[in-house]
Amino acid sequence: MLAKFRPLMAAAPATKAAPAVAFSTAAERDGYAQYNHTDACQHLRWTARESYEYMYARPWSRVVDFYAELVRTGAGAAGLAELFRKDEIFLPQKDHTRDTNGEEPLTSSGKQMSVKSSKARGGRWERANFKIVLSYHGGSFDGWQKQPDLNTVQGLVEKHLGQFVDERKAKQLQERSLPIEGCATVAGRTDKGVTALQQVCSFYTWRKDVQPGDIKDTINEAAPDKIKSLVVSEVSREFHPNFSAKWRRYLYIFPLDGDATSISEDEQSSTILENPELKAPQSFDVAKVDKIIRQLEGKMLSYKIFARDTQASRSDGPATECFMYHSRAAVTKLYSADENCKEGTTVMCVELVANRFLRKMVRVLVATTIREAAAGADEDALLNLMDATCRRATAPPAPAEGLCLVDVGYEDFDEQRCFIVD
Repeated sequence: MLAKFRPLMAAAPATKAAPAVAFSTAAERDGYAQYNHTDACQHLRWTARESYEYMYARPWSRVVDFYAELVRTGAGAAGLAELFRKDEIFLPQKDHTRDTNGEEPLTSSGKQMSVKSSKARGGRWERANFKIVLSYHGGSFDGWQKQPDLNTVQGLVEKHLGQFVDERKAKQLQERSLPIEGCATVAGRTDKGVTALQQVCSFYTWRKDVQPGDIKDTINEAAPDKIKSLVVSEVSREFHPNFSAKWRRYLYIFPLDGDATSISEDEQSSTILENPELKAPQSFDVAKVDKIIRQLEGKMLSYKIFARDTQASRSDGPATECFMYHSRAAVTKLYSADENCKEGTTVMCVELVANRFLRKMVRVLVATTIREAAAGADEDALLNLMDATCRRATAPPAPAEGLCLVDVGYEDFDEQRCFIVD
């Protein structure tokens, strides 16, 4: 029986350094207003600049070091078990009958059946398809997607997969004066600074002598302590890391400052109504964050207002709709090997699981929820923002350093996998 982690609902105070822009009256704040909010909290809602400065003033180095250690040890999602005191964690293991996140690896008999079936179909069905579960440190790369003159995860992985490319493709690349590299398809691209503990990608080749262990060793030698291949297995030709996935899970760790004075949820709400022209709040209640973000659970909604840098063709309709399986927030302690931090750092963790996520959606959701909680907004604040027509209604994205792609699921979602549960 999995141990349930019950959120410790504590108040999240502000940083020691208050935002550089402080306004004493609502009239002064109007010059920086980003959206025409008309509720009772409109005078205490942070502007985009205030929200940005509040977010980036946090001690992010502690979170970055924590993620770096998880990647270095190759702990994967299991590395978060101690953080949330879970008795059991779902982790990819080579000895399991079912491979990472539900995809069954091919046995020797399965390979023979697959080859026999592929001969009748020909073409791409004759190739060997490998599933690769990766862990990499976001601070060491310029994101996943390969870009010219940048150190990206995709660029590094494909470069080292080049030695497993078949002769026909290698010849085609040479004729076009292109480097001999493999092609890695990923479950979901991550931005610069975002860490992944169990990212999933795939690689195919027509060579028959390639073994999963060879691919794993090659990737692990590419950039030690920065990227690690946890599991490599040969899977069916039909497997696609993106289209086959049923859910993705993200965790956002937000460091808190325990030295400042906090404002409880009840005190904040009454203060807003009685003194609408006070300065912007300097703290927020994690209990309020949890109540607000829980309203997204079990709903299929369009998150276009929380997305950033999306193409116009993807701004409306099903392309922006996501189903949120799980959305919770809680307080815990982040410990490190630093002797000066033996007591640990108090952090807020936001856990989100959905069938898909839009670009920068998680970071905007986290930042906006914190802003609304600080202003004392109603629990349906995020749902009300869904109807907004301008993305300036939401807060700027929270820092990428706090975000982590925990894992990707290829079987039905089970809430028992989650860290923050009732």
